[in-house]
Amino acid sequence: MKQVAISIGDLGGIGIELALRCHKAAKTLVDPIYLIDREMLEQAAGLLHLDIPEGFTIQSPGAESFVIQPGTVDAAAGAYSFASFKAAVELCSQEDAEAVCPLPIHKKAWELAGIPYKGHTDALRDFFDREAIMMLGCPQMYVGLYTEHIPLHDVPDALNLEKLTRFLLDFQRETGAEEIAVLGLNPHAGDHGVLGDEETIIEQAITQANQSIQSSSSIFHLPSSIFTGPLVPDTAFTPAMRKHFRYYVAMYHDQGLIP
Repeated sequence: MKQVAISIGDLGGIGIELALRCHKAAKTLVDPIYLIDREMLEQAAGLLHLDIPEGFTIQSPGAESFVIQPGTVDAAAGAYSFASFKAAVELCSQEDAEAVCPLPIHKKAWELAGIPYKGHTDALRDFFDREAIMMLGCPQMYVGLYTEHIPLHDVPDALNLEKLTRFLLDFQRETGAEEIAVLGLNPHAGDHGVLGDEETIIEQAITQANQSIQSSSSIFHLPSSIFTGPLVPDTAFTPAMRKHFRYYVAMYHDQGLIP
């Protein structure tokens, strides 16, 4: 059974309760290792009036203990959750675990603790000095996010032809998808420039990505036109559209997480 390193998240939030309540079910799927020390585990379980489950394997993240303040944004909790995540990643880097499952953090708590990242994905980019893609989904549908935790007003400026083309190619390579729907940014996907012209960049990126794949399709046996779009965002996830697509690329965070 695969060993999965579970970073414990913000101890003032729901993460530790999820870990304690869901451990029995998780054990049927993987062999979980929880990155939390005994003192903090017992303190959290006591606050929740929950027993620590049998076989609840823990490993200390090497962070300072603190007094848990449930429901409070706390720098100490932020520092502990980051240390837990970093320790979980290190277990994978050392091949002592095969995957990381991060429980919920509080981004403001990370900021208060002086953590220079807005979330797990940009931390991973820095840890490994390479690109990382945030993708959420289930076997029925997967959605990759071109932009992640940035203000909405910054999204149009983040649309860059070279960067988006590289993102599309990376997304296809990592997923192996042969049909990928690419969403537009504006209402009605811009209506040919009537409601915004950002779709011009998206169209060009789709063309370049398809051309790149077409040049290598004879080697890798891939369809010549994998990417379709830009699709109108408000109809892209309807049942009729999902008959044709299982993989999507959204231009910004909330657009991709709505389904």
